[in-house]
Amino acid sequence: MTDGAARKFMVDGQLRPNKVTDARVLAAMGRLPREAFVPAACHARAYADDAVPLCPGRAMMAPMVLARLVQAAEPALGQSALVVGAATGYAAAVLAHMGLVVTALEQDSALQALAQPALAAALPGARPRLALGSLVDGHPAGAPYDVILLDGAVGQLPPALEAQLAEGGRIVGVFDRPGQVATAMLGRKLAGRIFLTPIMDAYAPGLPGFVPAPGFVF
Repeated sequence: MTDGAARKFMVDGQLRPNKVTDARVLAAMGRLPREAFVPAACHARAYADDAVPLCPGRAMMAPMVLARLVQAAEPALGQSALVVGAATGYAAAVLAHMGLVVTALEQDSALQALAQPALAAALPGARPRLALGSLVDGHPAGAPYDVILLDGAVGQLPPALEAQLAEGGRIVGVFDRPGQVATAMLGRKLAGRIFLTPIMDAYAPGLPGFVPAPGFVF
């Protein structure tokens, strides 16, 4: 199967049957070459309905989970977005393709080095800004953000990221704690507080540094 055929099968066989209805999300993921954002050894797995390994301890989120998170965030043209744990840049590319002004934050310089050529090849227009730094600290230089996408699973939401979300902004990610079912969540910031709503049960690879706090609940 060619990459183009695999991409169409991903959209028609994974995304549409799983409540992904936003035409902009479908268009972005139907056009972006996901295979360009994975190591050559994993090329054949780029469009699988599963996470794709990128390096020891890190993996790319499954297409359907990412699509549902992006859709829930209701991204709008021209809004600012922060992708936390951007890795090789695929999720950041999806948001940029949808017309957002995107900052792709990654703390692994080797992954970020892979993101640069992948983004250059996939996006002829405006591309995400790459930022290197601690994931849990976010990227305050670009704050506030209308959308924050956690590109992986976390156990808690750090105060730094809460502070960097604009009033009325949305934060999406998979929250995962030992002994509990991992859940994709949408958070909205209202009157300075973030209110979380479950989207669906979902698996996502963990992001480094996001250790559950004692007694943390969502």
